[in-house]
Amino acid sequence: MLFKVLSAATLGIEAYLVEVEVDLSPRAGDQAGAAFIMVGLPDAAVRESRERIRAAIQNCGFFFPIHRVTVNLAPADIKKEGSSFDLPIAVGILGANGYLEGVSLEDALFVGELSLDGRVRPIRGALPIAVTARARGIRRMFLPPENAREAAVVEGVDIYPVSALPELVEILTGRRSVAPVRLSPEAFSADINRYPVDFSEVKGQLAAKRAIEVACAGGHNILMIGPPGSGKTMLAKRIPTILPPLTFEEAIEVTKIHSVVGLTEERGLVVMRPFRAPHHTISDAGLIGGGAIPRPGEVSLAHHGVLFLDELPEFDRNVLEVLRQPLEDGRVTISRAAMSLTFPARFMLVAAMNPCPCGYWGSRVRECTCTPAMIQRYVSKISGPLLDRIDIHVEVPAVRFRELAEDAPGENSLMIRARVVRARALQLRRYATDGIYCNAQMTPRLIRKSCRLEESAHRLLEHAVSRLGLSARAYDRILKVSRTIADLEESELIRSHHISEAIQYRSLDRAYWM
Repeated sequence: MLFKVLSAATLGIEAYLVEVEVDLSPRAGDQAGAAFIMVGLPDAAVRESRERIRAAIQNCGFFFPIHRVTVNLAPADIKKEGSSFDLPIAVGILGANGYLEGVSLEDALFVGELSLDGRVRPIRGALPIAVTARARGIRRMFLPPENAREAAVVEGVDIYPVSALPELVEILTGRRSVAPVRLSPEAFSADINRYPVDFSEVKGQLAAKRAIEVACAGGHNILMIGPPGSGKTMLAKRIPTILPPLTFEEAIEVTKIHSVVGLTEERGLVVMRPFRAPHHTISDAGLIGGGAIPRPGEVSLAHHGVLFLDELPEFDRNVLEVLRQPLEDGRVTISRAAMSLTFPARFMLVAAMNPCPCGYWGSRVRECTCTPAMIQRYVSKISGPLLDRIDIHVEVPAVRFRELAEDAPGENSLMIRARVVRARALQLRRYATDGIYCNAQMTPRLIRKSCRLEESAHRLLEHAVSRLGLSARAYDRILKVSRTIADLEESELIRSHHISEAIQYRSLDRAYWM
């Protein structure tokens, strides 16, 4: 007897439907101990599901067939991985064995891992699977309770959480009535601004705070340079609190990426901008993504958020160099022999480094023990092309005692965010027909169109480029940053003081540093 059940699997951050076909056929000689064969390019995790499914069916009080069991996962030309096929295979076996007689499953999709006692365990990729189910006209989706909120964000699909195999059989046969889980985007709005940190907790560092505000207003990458303990990491962790809130569409994009690697939170939808801070020992595959079947790396997990690289020169040079494509294109493509997958990676790069190996070059309180050659080697670990892709370089000096002892709090994150949101709103209107949403994404054509300079600002920029020997990319970066500074003042024309401030945010281009 043949029985068919729909399931799904993820490939990259998208999902595709998998038809689970279960066939029961008698064995020659009425031999006990039926064979259980699985075809359709299953990986080791899928093949191991045979014993889990057999034990789960028997431990739940159902009869496991003594026939030859053949399971086909179609399409058979795509490798299947993971344990999410346990539940649909078990449903297919029960259906072929007569437990679901008269039950129509044409509009139902099943995903879930089974434990030996029949409980349903959570899976990865529930959100992209729900999106694909809606696109293919599937009306019902049965999955683990832990994944229900995540999938219920997708309207048009009824989400039924099932905690055990017997419960699912009762629902399908009509012996138990349950209501689908329903959520609306408004259910997540209360969590958008619940950050555990705030900019009001940062003492001093007014110049660094201003540079960070400019970076957030224009979506610019930023590098902070300062001695140990000056507050670079503290500042970086608070950057998401002043970025504009995620839109619902952005939250869906971010959650899809986090879902396929199993990092979604209990609320289901990621509503706060991601903050990823990988250790400097990370490999290039961990940063960009990889694997036999490629999975997203840190740059994709930071999509629409912040990627923080502390102690930037300590990262391997080849790891830093692979950042060039995502910084330039907002996506990363990983090619393997069997496939090529593209992951989104539109993030704000925030990096921090010491000014020298000992960390105290230029310090007012401690003497630097490094030679000029040591400093040069240390800074040169970061290639020129990568530095050119970082719009803002800002020095973060040690905080004075007087500033640490102040009782009055500084500006809180909501006050700074209000100015950032206003500047972003100007940019959204300006680039409404250009397919971008912030100044950092401007192309050379848009730079010429949007960056109108007054005459004194043009002369100042020309003088700076000739004196500092800036590259063409650094020239574009200065114009982009000055455009953002002007937006914060709601000025259509870029003036000389906007250019002056933008030039000051190129610390590593100055001759005295090099």
